[in-house]
Amino acid sequence: MNSRPLTVDNLSDPEAPEPITPNHLLTLKAKVVLPPPGNFSQPDLCSRWRWRWRRVQYLSDQFWHHWQREYCLLQQKRQKWNDVSPNSQVGDIVLIRDDSSPRNQWPLAKVTEVYPSEDGLVRKVLLLVTKSGTKKFFERPIHKLVLIYRPNEDERDN
Repeated sequence: MNSRPLTVDNLSDPEAPEPITPNHLLTLKAKVVLPPPGNFSQPDLCSRWRWRWRRVQYLSDQFWHHWQREYCLLQQKRQKWNDVSPNSQVGDIVLIRDDSSPRNQWPLAKVTEVYPSEDGLVRKVLLLVTKSGTKKFFERPIHKLVLIYRPNEDERDN
């Protein structure tokens, strides 16, 4: 994993310099370092060497932790806020997301009113939930909803 290149821009160019890898940063060397040979608790190792080895392992672990948490996440395209999705509309049928219950028990609701913000995007809606013959209204933010069905213009009027 540490030998994979950080960038892939010039991999097809034979005259381009070798791409940098996490190993280059960890070992400060260009060649691949073999894994350590297993047991390091041999009694003939001096305590100073063991301390240094532990320190190097700790720094390597810290680097790997930051690598995974910061750099690897930057390589994934974030879909949620990059693409504009259609606003919620009156008549939409949605599931109300509830983190405390399983998905198959989320209540079904109908959007009865939308509240657009200053930028024109709908961020909150008024929902109608019919359960056991009773009607209840709830205001919910749209990120707590899952769109199930959007009626076309002819169906919306009914």
